[in-house]
Amino acid sequence: MNPISVCINPGQSVLIGSGTGSDGGCLEVLEGMARVYCPCPETQGMTLAFLQAGDQLRTERLCSEGVCVEALTTLRFRSDATPVEGQGYDPVNEWTLQLLRIRHLGSAEQRLHAVLALLVERLGRRCGEWCDLPFRLTHERIAELIGTTRVTTTRLISKNRSSQLIEVRSGEPGLRVAPQLLEGALLAAG
Repeated sequence: MNPISVCINPGQSVLIGSGTGSDGGCLEVLEGMARVYCPCPETQGMTLAFLQAGDQLRTERLCSEGVCVEALTTLRFRSDATPVEGQGYDPVNEWTLQLLRIRHLGSAEQRLHAVLALLVERLGRRCGEWCDLPFRLTHERIAELIGTTRVTTTRLISKNRSSQLIEVRSGEPGLRVAPQLLEGALLAAG
């Protein structure tokens, strides 16, 4: 029997309720990339994780409000997956830990470079002289990830664009990052 899958377009979000019962529930990403965030008004859409094909989200581990899953690229997932046990790796917990580590780096510029490095390492790919992310994040979302204001984030991104360390091509959904920016970030995050 084929699993029933749900498709959502980039920018759309769905609320995933907390699992019930002893076996809980599990969402599995089949295609695409997603941002997982908290829907609670108190946290203002705080990012918990990013997911890609093959990643699972255990719904019995969510807060009572559940979580929202936002499509960054065209996203296809199933919500009736069987959790993979015994691997010792939970992508949501790992992302949350890494994002927390980044928030504690000294400067906003270090945090920006570290979050870009993490996103490229986990979700991007090397393409010639650049590293490509297949999606863009708003300056507001990046500000949330690095714990700064949107104005500061815009200033930092503009500075990196002027230095040709970040490139945003008109009409393309992705973001290009120079490897030099990422190499320095790995030392800062380590």
